[in-house]
Amino acid sequence: METTFAGSDRGYTGYPTFNSPSALGEALKNIGIDVLSTANNHSLDKGYSGVESTLNELDRIGISHTGTARSEEERDTVLVKEVNGIKIAFLAFTYGTNGIPVPSGKPYAVNLIDKEFILNQINLAKEQDVDIICASMHWGVEYAQKQNSEQEDLADYLFKNGVDIIIGNHAHVIEPMEKKTITLEDGTEKEVFVVYALGNFVSGQTFDHTRSTAILDMQIRKSGETGKISIDTVDYVPVYCNDRSGKANRYELVDVRTAISEYENGNPNNISASLYNTLKSELKNTESVLGAPITNKNVESPENLSNDETVSQEN
Repeated sequence: METTFAGSDRGYTGYPTFNSPSALGEALKNIGIDVLSTANNHSLDKGYSGVESTLNELDRIGISHTGTARSEEERDTVLVKEVNGIKIAFLAFTYGTNGIPVPSGKPYAVNLIDKEFILNQINLAKEQDVDIICASMHWGVEYAQKQNSEQEDLADYLFKNGVDIIIGNHAHVIEPMEKKTITLEDGTEKEVFVVYALGNFVSGQTFDHTRSTAILDMQIRKSGETGKISIDTVDYVPVYCNDRSGKANRYELVDVRTAISEYENGNPNNISASLYNTLKSELKNTESVLGAPITNKNVESPENLSNDETVSQEN
């Protein structure tokens, strides 16, 4: 969540320092968001008091959060969610805060990308006896549709030290995803997954491809015999943030494939010819960058895995 809830008395502001109504958080809760990363380059846009009020509002709304903190104890208390018997730890880090210094005496306010600090957080997660560690990384280059070598090196470091899933952002556009099997120092193997950037979900940006995102649908399995985790499938739903300028509910999230299909079958549902052409173009770009869905062909369907735990994790 790349904004703050610093309160109406601070004034609601857009770029370059963000402050949004907390109604945004309530809307996110209502559409099913359970966990948010608050670590990004705008975390300190309204100072430390903005960090505090943002987390206070998320607590009030009932959305779990990670990446910024009101105390050292909160920073070092790893967020863990158990879903269908699978324990998932959530960590979050950002490359910086747009030159705004972390407040003196409050180094815990924002989780900055630092390998030693990241390793400490990963070890804290491991102490919770979790099955999966998921890291949200605010990294890379804005508007670049491909990751750089720094992102790749950092992803390898995270995977080597215990992270299983990386959800990246900051680019404001979609970047590639990859699932692979890695060999750890002890010789064991494990499956890992990274999407380097998922793009904007709700945004007023107008640069190329900044209105497109994708909702990941990951099928994760835990073996009932060995406890080993596997990432069986990774699919995605392309989504476009349509700007309906002049209307009360200005920004509308459009399921791209469904909208295209309905338009082509004579049920446009307020999709104009111009928007249809935009959706076709954006879908082509999204599928080109993300690639095909990922399937582990050696695994039975979840319905047949009676001895295993399964979880569908959507982001």
